[in-house]
Amino acid sequence: MSIFEYNGSAVVAMVGKNCFAIASDRRLGVQLQTIATDFQRISKIHDRVFIGLSGLATDVQTLYQRLVFRHKLYQLREERDMKPETFASLVSAILYEKRFGPYLCQPVIAGLGEDDKPFICTMDSIGAKELAKDFVVSGTASESLYGACEAMYKPDMEAEELFETISQALLSSVDRDCLSGWGGHVYVVTPNEIKERILKGRMD
Repeated sequence: MSIFEYNGSAVVAMVGKNCFAIASDRRLGVQLQTIATDFQRISKIHDRVFIGLSGLATDVQTLYQRLVFRHKLYQLREERDMKPETFASLVSAILYEKRFGPYLCQPVIAGLGEDDKPFICTMDSIGAKELAKDFVVSGTASESLYGACEAMYKPDMEAEELFETISQALLSSVDRDCLSGWGGHVYVVTPNEIKERILKGRMD
């Protein structure tokens, strides 16, 4: 078993019309043993940028704390919030500088840029970015997430339809992966509001 699969995870981000959604499962396990059912994988950096971290749970929490620290320094120096593209470059640089003993995480970054244009990207554990215009996935359920998102996604969805689509994709995917699941956590972000919802899923 790969160290990335040790705790199990599923993270997905999807783009809509001037909005985006980011969702994750809630299970924290040690291989096949479930430890917690309310683990937080998605974190808010500021009102328009969110990050979901899949991979080893200890590194997820360590990396998140470093990112918050670096963003606060940026806010103090620049007196503004980071753009999603800038934040993605920061995450990539932090991961790459530790490339010989990497953080065992695969981040998914989603945000609203200038003119409320949604931005999503993912990267591997040493910071190689992969940009997309529709959806990005990471975690142990990523193969089934690719299939579900490929089938369900359509461009320019409104916020409510986007929520339905990402929720159905997440729930149907984690049911096909025994290391992730136990419900879901979904954020839908528009220029005016952030909606956070908890999904109930299969408890096995």
